[in-house]
Amino acid sequence: PRSHAMLRATVKLCCGIAHDHLRRLPGLKITAVAAVQKDVRGLVVKGSRRLPSKIPRYIQRLMGKETATCPESDGDISPSRFSSMDLSYITQGETALQRALSILQQHTSWQAETMLDAGATVSSAALPGLGKVFRAEVVLAVPVARLHRELFERIEQMPQWNPTLSRVKVLQRVGTDTLVTHEVTAPSPGNLVGQRDFVSVRHRGRRETAVYLVGTTTHVEPLPLQEGCIRAESRLSCIVLQPLAGDPDRTRFTWLLSMDLKATGPNSGGVVFSLPKGWIPTSVINRVLPQSQADFIEHLRRHLSAATCP
Repeated sequence: PRSHAMLRATVKLCCGIAHDHLRRLPGLKITAVAAVQKDVRGLVVKGSRRLPSKIPRYIQRLMGKETATCPESDGDISPSRFSSMDLSYITQGETALQRALSILQQHTSWQAETMLDAGATVSSAALPGLGKVFRAEVVLAVPVARLHRELFERIEQMPQWNPTLSRVKVLQRVGTDTLVTHEVTAPSPGNLVGQRDFVSVRHRGRRETAVYLVGTTTHVEPLPLQEGCIRAESRLSCIVLQPLAGDPDRTRFTWLLSMDLKATGPNSGGVVFSLPKGWIPTSVINRVLPQSQADFIEHLRRHLSAATCP
């Protein structure tokens, strides 16, 4: 028990350190990572039967050992491959996943926003620390594995079927489950919102039969601002793919989304005053985001339907 407590404290120290602190104090990061590896390996060698289930997957990878509790892993990752920035990305992704799981498990009162003819619904709720969060839900006649492949493994091909995006680029792959991406939206009709670009950490996780694809904003140097674009932020995005009970060829698709489109200027009071720079009222944003989720689902459905046609 004492060793377990020391391990938990060390893990919290390692994973809770912000990247800025790691950059300023690289020796602290090296010490913390070394301590995690030493403590975990030592306890595993001693044959602790309870330990593996208590270690997050990304820490198991850090020590270079996947346990039998995570059979879906794509393979081990050598600790020597991780830089301080890599660790930061993994931690950001895992933190976003835990936050999404917490939201999904809460008994939140969701207010209906819109409904599509095909059965997809979008609702919203105001949550502490995130503001307004939109939740889209639909059942798609596609297996989880195929959706997973399109939305994570083939993410750079997304603009081919989603006309709201002009470019998606994977800037970095960290292990098997974490990506750093740069997405640029396509110009919208009438330029009501204006082009945005996002720099995000995308992370995938699995819980039983469900696949979780989470994303959150991050910072990459020296990626400059894109000409004609406003750098927006994804506070939290989480797509949950779960096979429908009794029908593994159909998937229950749930999507949590909270974004800051940088649409309201300082002291603007939500009043439109500079459309070329993209400033628009919050009320418009609250219509744009749920509609964008509904549109994305429709584009995804059509793409998958077309791909299955002979």
